[in-house]
Amino acid sequence: MATGSPGARLVFTSPADDRKFPRWTRARMKIGIIGAGQIGSTLARRFRELDHDVKIANSRGPQTLTELENQTGAVAVAASEAVVDVDLVIVTIPESRVPDLPANLFGNVAGDVVVVDTGNYYPRQRDGRIASIEEGMPESQWVAQQLGRPVIKAFNNIYAEHLGAMGKPATERDRIALPVAGDDDNAKAVVLKLVDQLGFDGVDAGPLADSWRQQPGTPVYTADRDLEGVRQGLLDAGRERTEAWRATAQSPGTYDAPR
Repeated sequence: MATGSPGARLVFTSPADDRKFPRWTRARMKIGIIGAGQIGSTLARRFRELDHDVKIANSRGPQTLTELENQTGAVAVAASEAVVDVDLVIVTIPESRVPDLPANLFGNVAGDVVVVDTGNYYPRQRDGRIASIEEGMPESQWVAQQLGRPVIKAFNNIYAEHLGAMGKPATERDRIALPVAGDDDNAKAVVLKLVDQLGFDGVDAGPLADSWRQQPGTPVYTADRDLEGVRQGLLDAGRERTEAWRATAQSPGTYDAPR
């Protein structure tokens, strides 16, 4: 994993190291997806192709997801059902919509269920100003705070089209690498295994406090770098947001998502 504070030397590990994954990650998993946008829909399709059981929810109700059900084989449910009887939950909705999720959504969810946040903060294009993030809190730490649940940051730095179509077998060279950040090594191991199954090299990018290194505007964001490229990009990342990613005074929900 990545260790150290900003400006310090980071040391990375990856699934190629002597990591022991939980046995059940090698078999069929039960996955709940909250959010049926481009990333959510793509993950639903790919996970079903890998023979995982998938439930998917959106904000408009399962009756609006019939076409996606038919296309992917995922089962459309309400958000409250997407977290029931699953091994892993993926939250893939706009940051500004996270507080709108059902109250205490994870209240009765077992502690060993992995929760993944794929979100990105787009203040100009979609989310408006979120004060805590503007003050320096990494985006996924803010999401974890809203959910009341630890999260793993993953699948946020790649375009949905590339996530769906550019995976390669582990035997091939120059696979795209995806960073995975979080505080629970066991949960990260689960997600890194899924990244590999999807056809990408996973990079353990360290604790959630360092997940800013894979946020929009950083060197690894939508850059499709290989393993060494992602490792170097995480090292090269700076905390200062570029002008394109600085907040405006707009209210959340003013703009459509950029992807």
